[in-house]
Amino acid sequence: MKFDHAGISVPDLESSIAWYGTMLGFEVEGRATLPPVQAKIAFLRRGNLRVELFEVPGAAALPDDRRVPDEDLRTHGNKHVCYAVKDVRALTDELKSRGADIVFIKEMEQVTVAYIRDNAGNLIELVQRPDLW
Repeated sequence: MKFDHAGISVPDLESSIAWYGTMLGFEVEGRATLPPVQAKIAFLRRGNLRVELFEVPGAAALPDDRRVPDEDLRTHGNKHVCYAVKDVRALTDELKSRGADIVFIKEMEQVTVAYIRDNAGNLIELVQRPDLW
């Protein structure tokens, strides 16, 4: 198997498309609807990475505890999307200059990671993997 995509529910599809484009360089690959739940869907792509965004009328907002990495672990289910990057600090500096919500940067023994939030509060992890470039 190979990873295909992550699905993320958002309150405003168009603003999330713009956020993922501006902050992380994703482009719209396609659009669809899911009539049974009145969902509008956008498929985003950046190279081999794909994200599927859903906007469903009347969906519940992301709870506050799901916006904090260590607290989110206390709730079962998917936790976050993670992208490997060459240099976490350089990227988070760039993202901060664009207005990104940086949760934290942690340097651990084996790896440096950062968490950011998208425009809807969903967590995204960035892990430093310079060996991939």
